Amino acid sequence: MVHKISVIGAGNVGATLAQRLAEKELSKYVALVDVVEGVPQGKALDMQESSPIYGYDTQMLGGNSYDVIRDSDIVIITAGLPRKPGMSRDDLLDANAKIMTQVCENIKREAPEATVIVVSNPLDAMCHVALQITGFPDRRVFGMAGVLDASRFRTFIAEALDVSVEQVQAFVLGGHGDSMVPLVRYTTIAGIPIADLLPHNKIEELVTRTRNGGAEIVQFLKTGSAYYAPSASVVEMVESIVKDKKKVLPCSVYLNGEYGISGLYVGVPVKLGRNGIEQVWELPLSAQEREELNISIEDVRQNVEKLKTMVPA
Repeated sequence: MVHKISVIGAGNVGATLAQRLAEKELSKYVALVDVVEGVPQGKALDMQESSPIYGYDTQMLGGNSYDVIRDSDIVIITAGLPRKPGMSRDDLLDANAKIMTQVCENIKREAPEATVIVVSNPLDAMCHVALQITGFPDRRVFGMAGVLDASRFRTFIAEALDVSVEQVQAFVLGGHGDSMVPLVRYTTIAGIPIADLLPHNKIEELVTRTRNGGAEIVQFLKTGSAYYAPSASVVEMVESIVKDKKKVLPCSVYLNGEYGISGLYVGVPVKLGRNGIEQVWELPLSAQEREELNISIEDVRQNVEKLKTMVPA
């Protein structure tokens, strides 16, 4: 258990995440921050009042001021605007880069020793903003994406084969978006390669559904996006850090030559422990996998180039 974990943004993802963290008792305090007056305070109080029923002693804090996150061990950023009708991807990038800049300036001041996990979209680009503004070591600033994408892939595979999700293992590389790269070759069910259990066309169908997993949920919800699976994905990462479990999970991490890439945040398998990113696992890739990864990386690179005109150096 650590002293304090803070969540920036009290929307559906942030509030659900705060509740899950409290129930896991991963910290003495969970702080929830949002710009909307009364919302983080009200949600924190509501969560606190459920603690006797669920049996957790985590103390919930809510506030509009960043002093509530002071001396946090881990800070998770969920704040940001969703993409609205008529809004281009560049518009979203610009708007959320400004929000991320303000958030990270406050994190730098109030929680200078914190590990920062970015959830806000566009995910990989927002990690760059967080790293630049906080000035923290890159192994303490990373993003949640691959855990969610892999969870979706595992869910769809389990449904297709009518097997337990616990026995399905999968990895997803690349940026968090339409060009992500689910690694079919490394996907197994109880150690059995998926290619031995499903025909190629069915696997491709599942890969496509995984790439469109977030959009599928948005299509159903109309006015919102996913939050149960994203919040669960963050909790798995946080638990591995707090308990020093050293789980190998796909995360968006700043690469320093791994996979032949430098200076970009890309989703790859990493070892997560008490020190944050403790090791980047570099998998041998086939020519096709490398080509798909390069396409995904180019999407990330374009967003980062656009950021240079949006975020002060």
